[in-house]
Amino acid sequence: MSENTKNEIESIGEFGLIDELTREFKLTNDSSVKGIGDDCAVISSEGEHCKLLSADMLVEGVHFNLSYMPLKSLGFKAVSVNVSDVYAMNGKPEQITVSLGVSSKFPVEALKELYAGIKAACEFYSVDLIGGDTTSSYSGLIVSISVLGVADKTNISFRSGAKENDLLIVSGDLGSSYLGLQILEREKGVFNANPNIQPKLDGYDELIKRQLQPIARKDVISMFEEMSFKPTSMIDISDGLASEIMHLAKSSECSFSIYSDKLPIAEKSILTSEELGLDPFVCALNGGEDYELLFTADQKDFEKFKNNPNFSIIGFATDKSNGNLLIDKNDSAVTLNAQGWRHF
Repeated sequence: MSENTKNEIESIGEFGLIDELTREFKLTNDSSVKGIGDDCAVISSEGEHCKLLSADMLVEGVHFNLSYMPLKSLGFKAVSVNVSDVYAMNGKPEQITVSLGVSSKFPVEALKELYAGIKAACEFYSVDLIGGDTTSSYSGLIVSISVLGVADKTNISFRSGAKENDLLIVSGDLGSSYLGLQILEREKGVFNANPNIQPKLDGYDELIKRQLQPIARKDVISMFEEMSFKPTSMIDISDGLASEIMHLAKSSECSFSIYSDKLPIAEKSILTSEELGLDPFVCALNGGEDYELLFTADQKDFEKFKNNPNFSIIGFATDKSNGNLLIDKNDSAVTLNAQGWRHF
């Protein structure tokens, strides 16, 4: 690959690359309801439900570091990353396949640990492992999972349904996973400099767990059912809040204004970010790998979320011409920029 080609991929990023590679592909089968461009592909089936399909790959040295990532946690995380896409469509995962690229020198016992984590996740999310593939890898461990789910045809949520004045809402809290990663990287650096120094991880347990073994928000889908609520649009937060807001805005052909003082940040995340010399709001906006659900709701559903401790109303949808804005506590607005995870 030439340097020019490499730089071109780097400049357009993951989604620009996907657009370049797939723009000539058209859906020709009646059963293909939704293809590339959402959290899952949507495939029609008989009855009241449709099938959801998604795939994600975790690559050693890019998405995980085995110097601090336990293989059992990696197995669990690989499943969580995938089923989160199904929840982002307001669906429920049912089956997964697992494909591995692995060195022949990798210990079998180590792979059993990986699969112990996959099994634990399958039990937690009530999904079945139904197949996969294994091949040799000369560049580290690769874990690729495909997930098949189901959603009610009348209840499925796309990224494209937000409309002007809709509320922008997020589940849980933001930035914890990123801060867990910073703690792990800090302690890895200390250990590499002096292997006799023990890592200082006490007190950061929850942040580290959010990074190593995130939990996809299946409980949120159950809450929606209990509330008789359907999001007008939805996406999961994998690459960072700001990036996902821009994806919703692009798909829904609107803009969003969000308030910095409404971002849900846990107290431990604030303290840890200050300890590391980081801005907690920047961590919340751009950290990524939170796997919370970001969605929009009609104004009539305001009362369902106003005092609900599981959710935070962080902004609202506006006309596309306004651009995506971040409003600070002094009511000053600046253009929202995405500085989260870049795949290239």
